[in-house]
Amino acid sequence: MPQNKSSFDLSRRQFIAGAAGLGLTTLASGLIVPSAFAQEATPKRGGVLKLGIGGGSTTDNFDIRVLRDWVPVNQAYMTFNGLVEIDKDNMVQPELFESWEPSVDAKEWTFKIRQGVTFHNGKTLTAEDILYSLNLHRGEASTSAARSTAGQFADVVKVSDSEIKIVLDSGNADLPYILSDYHFLIVPEGFEDWTKPIGTGPFVLESYEPGVRARFIRNESYWKPDTAWVDAVEVIVINDIAARTNAMMSGQVHAINQLDFKTVDLLKRNPNLEVVQSAGGQHFTFLMDCTQGVYADNNVRMAIKYAIDREQLLTTALRGYGKLGNDHPIPVTDPFYAADLPQRAYDPEKSKFYLKEAGLDSLNIELSASDAAFSGAVDAAAIFQGTAAASGITLSIKREPSDGYWSNVWMKAPFSMGYWGGRPTADQMLTIAYSSTSAQNDTHWKNEAFDAKLIEARALLDNAKRKEIYAELQQMISDDGGAMIPMFGDYLDAVSTKLGGVTTHPMFNFMGARLAEKVWLEA
Repeated sequence: MPQNKSSFDLSRRQFIAGAAGLGLTTLASGLIVPSAFAQEATPKRGGVLKLGIGGGSTTDNFDIRVLRDWVPVNQAYMTFNGLVEIDKDNMVQPELFESWEPSVDAKEWTFKIRQGVTFHNGKTLTAEDILYSLNLHRGEASTSAARSTAGQFADVVKVSDSEIKIVLDSGNADLPYILSDYHFLIVPEGFEDWTKPIGTGPFVLESYEPGVRARFIRNESYWKPDTAWVDAVEVIVINDIAARTNAMMSGQVHAINQLDFKTVDLLKRNPNLEVVQSAGGQHFTFLMDCTQGVYADNNVRMAIKYAIDREQLLTTALRGYGKLGNDHPIPVTDPFYAADLPQRAYDPEKSKFYLKEAGLDSLNIELSASDAAFSGAVDAAAIFQGTAAASGITLSIKREPSDGYWSNVWMKAPFSMGYWGGRPTADQMLTIAYSSTSAQNDTHWKNEAFDAKLIEARALLDNAKRKEIYAELQQMISDDGGAMIPMFGDYLDAVSTKLGGVTTHPMFNFMGARLAEKVWLEA
């Protein structure tokens, strides 16, 4: 929803001191809290937590630079800690960074390192560990998906044994939020063996079969009080949504992620489980590679964007558990959402117009689709296939296997499906998915004007002006980018009533991928 002007009338000091002043807590209003979770309960220690998670592959590992899907991200949070954490109210909270202080222009940030934290191998956390971990994402030689984000870091230096400084190429009041990215997890200095992860996190890896299962045991020296309640966590990779749902219904697991939108209402009637529904920035994408074939012509991209019936997709594929998308990644819950941008509607005649502008009377294209992209992706592809026909677009669907989808299809096929979990700030979402230098720019769209305005908005202290620029950037992506984004989907998990401590969260499924650390078994 549009934010009123008072949300942006911030003092200069408020703005620089942290992104919490941006009004980002409005995301919390989009969360739906099941009644069972609203009741206070006393945490209990012990037991084995069993998680059935979709979004895993035999190519998975613990390399923080290339975490691609839900299983590796959740397992990374079991093993490692971040520098900061996004809480259930979308507020940034200290983690391995205990506190921070920006310069007046928000270009230099001094961070105080939490003391007394040890890695699983007994090594004490030092400034050198944090410098090493951050530098994994920096430089042209880095393979990190966060390389473009870390590209803002002009320098990362040790100030003392308990402090480091990050110098930015331009001011950015969002830096603490940016550091919440799940790639910025911390490993020991010099660490390279990603098959045997060593972190400071709540659990220690005991056994691991990529894409199949993993077992973690509690870190008895964990530095956070009142967390890591269970003795062990067993992760079972269940990519098939029907099998995942059956495992939940039969009590084989305590929680599953990424519910099938078609079965949510049925699951809600089961007295032994609760559905956790969280609104946020998760969105589902049809990705056109702007460097390949017909997709290099924006007229073709626009023809495709007008050939999809978003209302039908939202109603049929998501069963209404979400909101319409407008071909850009910023959700209505974000304070910088472009509320004045007209909603793109299904319009076969406009689609035909753009085809003619491209010199075409009809179009034959192939879409690589898999439910690895999101639950119901293949069904969504079929709906698009039907609506596109009225525009003269013949769509063939190439069903891709779930295993290896993110390695073999995503960012490689000319036209494919995907998803993005939301990010806590507009700058972070736009930078990681659309800036020209990003390793995760999955449409290979490059726009120099976009890049320049993104950098300009990042450094501004005038929030009203910043909002204007973010609106321009959303329109650029919507009107020129390679992503068709027809819908935002709520995060939907199912958890056993035997689990305590479960909350909704605006960032990702499973409580921002930190469910294992925070919940306990009631029995």
